Amino acid sequence: MELIVGNIAFSTWSLRPWLVLKRCGAEFALTEIPLYGEGWKERLAEVSPSGKVPLLKVDGETIWDSLAISVWAAERYPDAKLWPADAAARWLARSVVCEMHSGFGALRTECAMGQDAHGVVHTMVGEDRAGPPTSEAVAADVRRLVEIMVTMRSRFGAGGPYLFGEWSMADAFLTPVACRFRHYRIDLAAHGDDGTAAAYAAELLRQPDFLAWTELAKRSPL
Repeated sequence: MELIVGNIAFSTWSLRPWLVLKRCGAEFALTEIPLYGEGWKERLAEVSPSGKVPLLKVDGETIWDSLAISVWAAERYPDAKLWPADAAARWLARSVVCEMHSGFGALRTECAMGQDAHGVVHTMVGEDRAGPPTSEAVAADVRRLVEIMVTMRSRFGAGGPYLFGEWSMADAFLTPVACRFRHYRIDLAAHGDDGTAAAYAAELLRQPDFLAWTELAKRSPL
């Protein structure tokens, strides 16, 4: 099994399935294709049908897209319990994952990880933090994320520190959001947080598999 990712320092899409596979206890090789470097598009085109990362090579097949890889992992490793056991929590966890996967365009654009228009590289490592964004579009995205975090933690968080108590796929998909909050110094209290969302985001940033990823990121080319 081989997981092919972009730059570990800033590829948020790559982080998600890596966290999922680590949670499953899967054994896999990790191949990094640095984006923006010389010949990277050609190299990626050789291995990726979509021309994007991440992708998983397993059992003679290539699975692309972070959500597809994660759903595959939930089927292959049912004992990892990537979805909550409670039925209502499970439905809502899937809603959170899908909304995160397809939405929040302003936050992704204005609080980008990777190379911005000025050539500055923003990373998930937690160093060299940037100033907060000021647009209303980003503020609306942050308010929605705070609403999700506060609501799900309040309803389902009694069993642990994660969104639905125990760690789930939803936490993998929201970990890059916590990175953006930290890197861009976003004040969640100014967006309706009562402290719940900030505490949850901090928990994601100290989760052991994420800390292992940041150690890899420190040795990764930008």
